[in-house]
Amino acid sequence: MKRLPFVLRFRPGCRDAGLKTLSGLWNEVTRVLNRQGIENFSVWSIQDFLFCYGEYPDEIVPSASESAAAEAWENALSPYCEVFAAQGTLPLMYHDIGIVRTDKSLIRHRVFATKLKPGCAEEYKRRHDGLVEARGDKVTEGPESNFTIWNANGYIFGYCELVKSYDHEMTEAEKASTIAWETRQLEIMDWLTDDVDWITGEKHDAIQLVCRQ
Repeated sequence: MKRLPFVLRFRPGCRDAGLKTLSGLWNEVTRVLNRQGIENFSVWSIQDFLFCYGEYPDEIVPSASESAAAEAWENALSPYCEVFAAQGTLPLMYHDIGIVRTDKSLIRHRVFATKLKPGCAEEYKRRHDGLVEARGDKVTEGPESNFTIWNANGYIFGYCELVKSYDHEMTEAEKASTIAWETRQLEIMDWLTDDVDWITGEKHDAIQLVCRQ
């Protein structure tokens, strides 16, 4: 399975018009995605960014007509936004794929964004590599599933599917562990989304689901 994250950025003052245009194009975009074999495609908005995420089998090769349709979509949006991080250019910073639920009614999404402080990309990757190393060969069943984090030119975008059957109120130990990790992460990044507002007391917007296949 391949993953195709990319990020668009709205031009100043063009967010509302761009979102309206994207909504009007979505049925055609969905038809193109289906013909290409692309699945689980979604578009998320925070501040002036559009984070786009999708998946497709390794053997899929887009046809010329489908590439032309994708180009037409990009051209339609070009008056409102520009490519900030193109497909295929985002380094993978972390992964915990676990067991991916094909039935998406079993999961809820957690999609988030942060901005790395200057020169901190390597440290961010090193810390997350430590989590992967600690996990070893173990395949986790939950609560996190299909979890990947990407670096878009110094901005971090994470996509995660949380398995609903694992939902529970955090224990005191889990709270303490989360607070310790997130407080340390604030040394190297600033949040764009509201994920840790309960820790910092700051106020950020929640990420918005714009469209989903």
